[in-house]
Amino acid sequence: MNVPFLIAQRYFRSKKKRNIISIISNISMIGVAVGTMSLIIVLSVFNGLEDLVRSLYGKSDPDLKIAASKGKSFEVNTFLLERTKAVPGVAIVTEVIEDNALLRYHERQMVVKLKGVSENFYAQSDIDSAIVDGDHRLRRNGQDYALIGAGVQHELSIALENRFSPLQLMYPRNVAGKRTLSINPENAFNQEPILAGGVFYIEQHLDDSYIFVPIEFAQRLLNYGARRTALEVKVGESRPIEEVKAELKQVLGPQFTVLDSDEQHVSLLKAIKVEKMFVFITFAFILLIASLNIFFSLSMLVIDKRKDVAVLMAMGATPNVIRRIFLMEGAIVAQVGAVIGLVLGVSICWLQQQFGLVEMGMATSVVKAYPVKMQLADVLWVGIAIVAITIIVSLRPALNAPQIDLRENL
Repeated sequence: MNVPFLIAQRYFRSKKKRNIISIISNISMIGVAVGTMSLIIVLSVFNGLEDLVRSLYGKSDPDLKIAASKGKSFEVNTFLLERTKAVPGVAIVTEVIEDNALLRYHERQMVVKLKGVSENFYAQSDIDSAIVDGDHRLRRNGQDYALIGAGVQHELSIALENRFSPLQLMYPRNVAGKRTLSINPENAFNQEPILAGGVFYIEQHLDDSYIFVPIEFAQRLLNYGARRTALEVKVGESRPIEEVKAELKQVLGPQFTVLDSDEQHVSLLKAIKVEKMFVFITFAFILLIASLNIFFSLSMLVIDKRKDVAVLMAMGATPNVIRRIFLMEGAIVAQVGAVIGLVLGVSICWLQQQFGLVEMGMATSVVKAYPVKMQLADVLWVGIAIVAITIIVSLRPALNAPQIDLRENL
């Protein structure tokens, strides 16, 4: 029989408890409940945002991306392609040329990210599902077309398939391997016209700066020849991505880096994780402040129950048993508040997932409501934080409880 727990439970349920102690205990439970609920909701929102970023970039990102360890580009030949394709699990290899270029349309112009891709690009990318206007194909009936972001179209007021005013893409000419600028603009830039064939709407960074074109067009404009900035790899379902990534690293050697989806956007995802960590720490401190009421209620309860403590010690209860009684009392108050907060937090997150109660409030947002995703790890961390906070605020009153004069209180 756990005597300290039974006594602590009786104190918690006692109707004879002084009114002010009861009020402070209830405030403590409410504070812990609100803090727990807030932590669960905020952490779930950060999880949802992290998943949203992955899903948005997943429409255009490959499973694996092979790039040069040093420099921006590397030579691609048949031997390199065959070595890459020979790795078990590699389903598709797409050649990519990506660089900055100047886009001009009528009297407007802007710098864009030009991404030239080989014909099998759509076999591994879901960007065709993000097309909001026009056609996703980059080559039709022998004609090259550009796939532009919605932000680029809006910035330059581009009309699709306007044969009278095609897009003009410009890139500094290379002389002896170096970019040079001439006083005469006609000699300073390579210039290639192309029709805008489709518009995609994925994520603001991509929408506002990217243009996809056939790789042959990018070769002509950028004068890359056999060089490529990346090889994008689609991994088949027969083998895990991590295994394919490890073998590609071994086959290609140290002159190449192999990046998975998260590593391609490591800065953004790391920023979300860091923000999530600081929010957790901030809310944990708020929870600690709210839990200080437990300290005050226990301190008052120790004073109120001095006669009970004296009787228990006279009957043979050790100081350790007395301390455990009040530690248990603090734990019960915190646990009841935590369970209420956990139920409320999970319920609100579930309602948000099902019905989207709280909307983003932005017309340009790709999702209507705030995304949320509940994770067991978050619940465990919240539980650990509550246990630690409960011990911190309950320890001092519990240590003071046995320090009474038996003769004065019997």
